[in-house]
Amino acid sequence: MDRTQLKTQKFIIKFFPEVMIKGTKAKRQMINQIYNNVKSLMSKISDDIPIKKFFDKIEVVCPIEVVDTVRQRLVQTPGVELVLEAIQIDNVSTLDEIKVKVNEFMGSEIEGKTFVVRAKRSGTHEFGSTNIEQTVGGYMLANNDTKGVKLKDAEVTVKLELIEKQLNIITYRHKGLGGFPIGTQGSVLSLMSGGFDSTVASYLTMKRGVKTHFVFFNLGGVAHEIGVKQVAYYLWNKFGASHRVSFITIPFEDVVTEIFRSTNESYMGVTLKRLMFMAASKIADRMKIDAIMTGESIAQVSSQTLRNLALIDQVTKKLVLRPLCTMNKPEIIDIAEEIGTRRFAETMPEYCGVISKNPVTHGSFDKMESESKKFDYSVLEIAVENAKETYVDEMIENINEEVGQLEVVTDIKDTNYTVIDIRQGQDCIELDDTEVLKIPFFNLKKEFKKLPTNKEYLLYCEKGILSQLHGQYLRDSENYTNIKVYRPNIK
Repeated sequence: MDRTQLKTQKFIIKFFPEVMIKGTKAKRQMINQIYNNVKSLMSKISDDIPIKKFFDKIEVVCPIEVVDTVRQRLVQTPGVELVLEAIQIDNVSTLDEIKVKVNEFMGSEIEGKTFVVRAKRSGTHEFGSTNIEQTVGGYMLANNDTKGVKLKDAEVTVKLELIEKQLNIITYRHKGLGGFPIGTQGSVLSLMSGGFDSTVASYLTMKRGVKTHFVFFNLGGVAHEIGVKQVAYYLWNKFGASHRVSFITIPFEDVVTEIFRSTNESYMGVTLKRLMFMAASKIADRMKIDAIMTGESIAQVSSQTLRNLALIDQVTKKLVLRPLCTMNKPEIIDIAEEIGTRRFAETMPEYCGVISKNPVTHGSFDKMESESKKFDYSVLEIAVENAKETYVDEMIENINEEVGQLEVVTDIKDTNYTVIDIRQGQDCIELDDTEVLKIPFFNLKKEFKKLPTNKEYLLYCEKGILSQLHGQYLRDSENYTNIKVYRPNIK
């Protein structure tokens, strides 16, 4: 039987091992949270996705039309160790029924190859797992042109699970994200700059089950803010969309001006970080969050020596998390590449560096106290009062209100339009009678400068959100006016 004729696809979710070794109460809580998180994520894809919870797994059955989206969501959900794809066959009770059904679906997979059958069984049956393996293996060997059974290192392993009268044929096995489910480990406020370090640190706390909110200190204007919001939205949408989190922007330009007025230049970098910690702690108090988090790594820059980190931590009573503190930069970049944030980070300006001149690497506690007394903290209070908070899932609407939404085109009638597909790692969209260019978002700023200026360009992505963000970024940072968003009608 051709498996493409199946109308549904079953996924079996296996939990992260650290979840399974917890005590009974903690384990039950975590499994319930994984179930609720998966339920929330699936509801955003389709209303027709039944989910069943068991003591050691969760089963998801989805329409075949959304299988790719469901698979991607499941493997990126914290707390999930493995995602198995399976063909579910109900009401089988005999070995004869099992062998025929397995061969019907898997016979073509073993043609010209060595194979082995592995089975697990639970429930009440008159036969054991070994009987299943021998009966199915012998039947498939007799009814297919194979290279024979090979118990070790076979080219194809036919994996079966029989639970009472339900047979699952495991067809694919995907590595999950691991970690703990979001919602079981409290909340943290991540100091987000949009670079390599803060994005990777945020990913690591999300993976560990921590609900991760973002605070951004705006030193570079609207374009910088949009750039950071892009990567914050990307992280949330990919790894944390089961929960609502906030993005807080604090205007810090006047704070920097006051640092230049009041602070010795060698202590400016440490002072800026201290003021960021003070502001973040005030926001965390409002949100009833106990911890703040940064992407600092020991000795990576002058403000990150042990002494200077101690000077920075003086200003807050919050728990300070530094997931990257012992990592090297190449290790951090490797993780950024793996999770897809490297391209964002490579194009993100580093505004903190503008005030670093002759930085102290081993600051004095007495000198720091003296310098701190010169600062006018009313400037910091005003900055915190003017902070703007929005939910990450509503961020695009918030940006549109602040800087003006790009026009959205749903039906292309003007042949002067050129569509630019900005998605990463996907086939280019095909359109009749319309020029289409494939420029991934991370190359857009560089490549857009090379394009003819006498045309109108439509940016395209699946949901239109990143197209809005990148289009607004180009408009506000480079003054381009010939950009719109292409969002075709979905029928």
